[in-house]
Amino acid sequence: MSDIHQILKDTFGYDGFRHQQEKIINHVINGEDALVLMPTGGGKSLCYQIPGLAMSGVSLVISPLIALMKDQVDALRLNGVEARYLNSTQSQETQQEVINSLRNGKIKFLYVSPERLFAGDQYLVGVLRNVNLNLVAIDEAHCISQWGHDFRPEYRRIAGLKKTLAGVPFMALTATADPKTKKDILDNLQLKGSAEFVSSFNRENISYAVQPKQNSRDKLVEFIRERKGQSGIVYTLSRKATEQVSRLLQEYNISAIAYHAGLDTSTRAKRQDDFINDRVDVVVATIAFGMGIDKSNVRYVVHLDLPKNLEGYYQETGRAGRDGLSSEALLFFSRGDAITLRKFIETDNQIQNEILSNKLNKMIQYGATKKCRRQYLLEYFGESANDTCGNCDNCTTSFETFDGTIIAQKALSAVSRLREIYGVGYVIDFLRGSASKKIKEEHTWLKTYGVGKDIPKSQWQTYIRNLVDDGYLKIAEGKYPVLKLGVKALGVLYDQQKVQLIKEEIVQSKKTEILDLEHTDLFKSLKELRMKFASQEKVPPYQIFSDKTLIELSTFLPHNFDELIMISGFGQIKMNQYGEAFLGRILKFCKAQNLQSNMRAMPVRRKIRSKTQSDISSSTQLESLRLFKDGHQIPDIARIRKLSSLTIENHLIHFIGKKELDLESIVTHDKVSKIKSALHETQGQGLSATKALLGDAYSYTEIKAVKASL
Repeated sequence: MSDIHQILKDTFGYDGFRHQQEKIINHVINGEDALVLMPTGGGKSLCYQIPGLAMSGVSLVISPLIALMKDQVDALRLNGVEARYLNSTQSQETQQEVINSLRNGKIKFLYVSPERLFAGDQYLVGVLRNVNLNLVAIDEAHCISQWGHDFRPEYRRIAGLKKTLAGVPFMALTATADPKTKKDILDNLQLKGSAEFVSSFNRENISYAVQPKQNSRDKLVEFIRERKGQSGIVYTLSRKATEQVSRLLQEYNISAIAYHAGLDTSTRAKRQDDFINDRVDVVVATIAFGMGIDKSNVRYVVHLDLPKNLEGYYQETGRAGRDGLSSEALLFFSRGDAITLRKFIETDNQIQNEILSNKLNKMIQYGATKKCRRQYLLEYFGESANDTCGNCDNCTTSFETFDGTIIAQKALSAVSRLREIYGVGYVIDFLRGSASKKIKEEHTWLKTYGVGKDIPKSQWQTYIRNLVDDGYLKIAEGKYPVLKLGVKALGVLYDQQKVQLIKEEIVQSKKTEILDLEHTDLFKSLKELRMKFASQEKVPPYQIFSDKTLIELSTFLPHNFDELIMISGFGQIKMNQYGEAFLGRILKFCKAQNLQSNMRAMPVRRKIRSKTQSDISSSTQLESLRLFKDGHQIPDIARIRKLSSLTIENHLIHFIGKKELDLESIVTHDKVSKIKSALHETQGQGLSATKALLGDAYSYTEIKAVKASL
């Protein structure tokens, strides 16, 4: 059993666990089931990846989307972990090769969709029964629940798999589950001895804001132009709108593309690839885009139309700021969107209709509320929160208030006299003395009829929303939500309690600041270097290093390998592969600017000794060694394994350090002594100094190989 802290540092480059990761990992290693609710970007994948690496055998990950599987597998393989996936895009030959590797114990993680897992005669389930399976992780577990916003019937069959694989711990993970959905997950899977690990849903780094939908496209252009060069997602309800909005942005020289399900497969794949690889700044998309995209440097998510529910909204906005840096979520709100959405959610199932209708009502209330938006979101997911967060538009905006007691009394009295069985629209028409035929004749004789005719309809909507936010009124759930008296209503009606209402005028507003870098030129240089490696490895740039890592490098300016290993994201594998290049770029910049290391300013972190090259060998390194010993040259191995030559070189250097490969298989005998002398002379100065001393006749690979041998 490997040390989980060492795995965290060596494989993933992190110095400490977040949220409840460590408790979850230890719980699963002890053979127990777990339900994990953790916010988007909170590190759910580490909760099953680390126990999977710590235990012998293979881990099965059930995941709903191909893009999600590929992203996770690429990231694991980049960190030296042998991971594979099975899905419908692969040929029969490739799928059989993956299954053979699974049977032969060459795979550490297998990703598969429930549809593929249970296909046909469940052949794959039979294979899994005969391998050393250490864990089953069910990602996006809310898909199990009919109460969830993304119900998938195939997920229901996982309960049967649990009986088939008796004794194997199961872990269900999701970022979006209200209390009903959570209960449904637990009941359906029948998780044994399961512990519920519920981390805060609060994404503190995301600033939430809502604006009126009038002139939304002009506002969108202004918003994006103020964030030039930053990565963002714009969601719309219709395919037509994605095309129109992307063309509009392009007219303003904004790098934007449209994405929707109506595009052919190859076009969708290319556009997604362009966005993930930072070749395009903005993607304008329907909700067909984004699930399974782990791009860490999305700085903003904009909704041009109202989402159908808060779960979807939370998940979509959660695609911003996965690297932990400041990010924004902007919603353009119009009640008219709700009329369109109600048509979308109609089904033949009356129970499902009520569920979806209630969820839409909550979404509408979010758009209209004047209370803290973060508090509203967190309370929806069953989490208590402070009245103010300081990072949403309602909390960073000052509103002028006035004594609205009489207005409140009129509204509350109207609701009471109408016996609490009518919706907002009817109550407002009643207050304004509408002559509409929909107003029942007996209601026109009530004392409160028409007492609010001096107040415009739009203003009444605002006042009633204030009263709902402050607990004087409440909106009952159902397809046709009705107004009822809240817990504070009686104090206003009978005890003359004063009520403060908000005027429409905004007195002051604060803009969210995203990034504030001192050495922006170095940051750009490091981004270019990251892109170079990403192109070589054929992976998205954020899988090499996140923006957070590059910002730390640009801020703290590490000057040697001992300092570099303290930067978040640098584990042993990535130190071997990229450390020399990034350190060289930093040292060159610092020399030109006459700058010293700023590591003393770095916050104190848990220091974990990074394992030396003689400590650990991964399956991917062993495969490179086998091919090399079979007589294949490094370029041939790179082609066979679909990895870069640099990666293969680092695999072989690893075994030189373990004394399992002869140094002179990489470096000729006549060069070894000179490299040793140069290393001794430049000790403590880094490999760049050694390379400069030796000259162009010596490569970094040769220098690293000799250093590893010592």
